[in-house]
Amino acid sequence: MLNTEISARRETAISRGVGMQTQIYAERALNAEVWDVEGQRYIDFAAGIAVVNTGHNHPKVKAAVTKQLDAFTHTCHQVLPYENYISLAERLNNLVPGDFDKKTVFVTTGAEAVENAIKVARAYTGRPAVIAFGGGFHGRTFMGMSLTGKVAPYKQGFGAMMPDVYHVPFPIDVHGVSTRQSLDALEKLFKADLDPKRVAAIIFEPVQGEGGFYPAPSELVREMRALCDEHGIVLIADEIQTGFARTGNLFAMEAYGVAADLTTMAKGLAGGLPLAGVCGRADIMDAAGPGGLGGTYGGNPLGIAAAHAVLDVIEEEQLCARANQLGSKLKQRLEAIRQNTPEIIDVRGPGFMVAAEFNTPDGKAPNPEMTNRVRQEALKRNLILLSCGVYGNVIRFLAPLTIEDEIFAEALDILEESIQAAREV
Repeated sequence: MLNTEISARRETAISRGVGMQTQIYAERALNAEVWDVEGQRYIDFAAGIAVVNTGHNHPKVKAAVTKQLDAFTHTCHQVLPYENYISLAERLNNLVPGDFDKKTVFVTTGAEAVENAIKVARAYTGRPAVIAFGGGFHGRTFMGMSLTGKVAPYKQGFGAMMPDVYHVPFPIDVHGVSTRQSLDALEKLFKADLDPKRVAAIIFEPVQGEGGFYPAPSELVREMRALCDEHGIVLIADEIQTGFARTGNLFAMEAYGVAADLTTMAKGLAGGLPLAGVCGRADIMDAAGPGGLGGTYGGNPLGIAAAHAVLDVIEEEQLCARANQLGSKLKQRLEAIRQNTPEIIDVRGPGFMVAAEFNTPDGKAPNPEMTNRVRQEALKRNLILLSCGVYGNVIRFLAPLTIEDEIFAEALDILEESIQAAREV
């Protein structure tokens, strides 16, 4: 079977609204390698968009899922509960940053986690408004895309967004937006358009994902925490892409010295199985009445089993330290390439959540064309890369944290070749 044959079938069977980065159809995968239906082998620097942080088909995750599969696949926790749902909640309550009593609820997707965090914040505060940031990404459901600070492609053609959602600029030095300007924008919002006593929550990503892998400055996070404390606002950290060792800590918020009230998580939580959650202050999480939270598939037993194994692997294989080691090597290589590549204007990111941003050779304008050429040249050489950013001019690097050293070195050589080839077009 050929990729082109399957692609032709896809055109007649799948909605065009499901975007595709490649037309490579996977047949099997192991750790950081994927083989397609034609037998071609690829190095995966996407990891399912930061989902398989522990690698494709990790033996411990696979064994945990197999064991659970032999027991049962679904009862609906709200009908016939199971102990490992509770024990996973207990583990996360201890692991999520914040020196306070916590409770957790499990759902199925990251967007669903965000929706439930907003529901909980509104129930707790009795307030309707939510503040988010330009460039942020929080999902494709109506509240999720309303919170998302990027129009194309997420909001185009879908009509009116949810009410009482406000955006302020996210601080990005390379785009001329300082932390002070972001904080001033918040202050102006409170003065001109929105009484802070109407605000239920402020939601942010510690490192913006789809927006371009921009880390939130420490000053911004501390000041938001102080503002939320002053006005009784719930602070929500969206750790869906940053979570589970990707940034060099289990959760990115560990680096900031302050804690969010609620944390959303998904992606890397269950090693490829659909599982998401919201964890936060016990009194806030208890604001919703019985039946107000949950869902038929929320906390599916297979996902719960996989998540326990993922947490074990992260600890046993010291993947937080591994993320820092890999990220350091990648940034060193990118900085070396940058010396002869004026299009690269920035290399950034904590741990192994690293990005390179491309501008025109004069440095004055975003260069999505160059960025896409780099991605395409890498694909020709069997390296899977992802782009991101409001301007589409950022390459993000999301290989599994378990990638073997020799495969990582091979990928870096391909990356350098691809950047050079993209410049020569």
